[in-house]
Amino acid sequence: MNESNKIAMHVSTVSIVVNLILSAFKLMAGLVAHSGAMVSDAIHSASDVFSTVIVMIGVTISGKKSDKEHPYGHDRMECVASILLAVVLFATGVGIGVSGIEKIAGGVETTETPGILALAAAVISIVVKEWMYWYTRAAAKKINSGALMADAWHHRSDSLSSIGAFAGILGARLGFPALDPLASIVICIFIGKASWDIFHDAMNKMVDKSCDDRTIQDMRQTALENPGVAKIDEIRTRMFGARTYVDIEIAADGNLTLSEAHKIAEGVHSRIEMEFPEVKHCMVHVNPLSESEIRELP
Repeated sequence: MNESNKIAMHVSTVSIVVNLILSAFKLMAGLVAHSGAMVSDAIHSASDVFSTVIVMIGVTISGKKSDKEHPYGHDRMECVASILLAVVLFATGVGIGVSGIEKIAGGVETTETPGILALAAAVISIVVKEWMYWYTRAAAKKINSGALMADAWHHRSDSLSSIGAFAGILGARLGFPALDPLASIVICIFIGKASWDIFHDAMNKMVDKSCDDRTIQDMRQTALENPGVAKIDEIRTRMFGARTYVDIEIAADGNLTLSEAHKIAEGVHSRIEMEFPEVKHCMVHVNPLSESEIRELP
């Protein structure tokens, strides 16, 4: 298991443990304090365990080495995990929003005022889940993992759900129970936007989207700085899951021997892969410069 997979597995394990403890605490608080909102929030936290398991499976499969049937590896399985998480996240948001609309349409009535324990549980949940969001997000950025980033947003959705629960519990205690469903609708919109961003990013990586212009320009400059490279004829990139494949056509003196041209190409190949860690493989093709082109060089 490589270092990136180890980081993803460690973060995912922490997520599962925290979610299980937090879910049990919120369920207990909801039952003791007679808060339906907190019981629902506890179930939402428990569902996060499922999403984290999807991340662990996706990262494990994507980290498998290339084989005869998959010569380019299994990196795209992480994109599949991201898409599944985006769907789960979207369904979660829709469920929260529909529940809020139904409560408003049916009229909000209070039955029993929730206890202060439910309010405290909501605050603890917000703090813990927001910390989990930043903790997971930092790890996702460090290893460039779309699936882990999707899981981070699932933590954020739980934090937003807890804010809705807090608003509902506080509103019920103050005599304004309608705050709960209104907050749920707003939260639904935020979760929907996050799920779309995750889905869109994963789909781009599934269909070989190129790197951004700044990264391509940096790669071009890096190749040009290599001794023997006269110019760059073409450079193409494609995202393959969380990794990148690069194809570069360089131009060099046509009078060079095959060994000399190969040495230049090998230098470009090694430098690109060294300076851009996200690059899984760089293929370099050498085009010969004509005598007239050689004379025109500065």
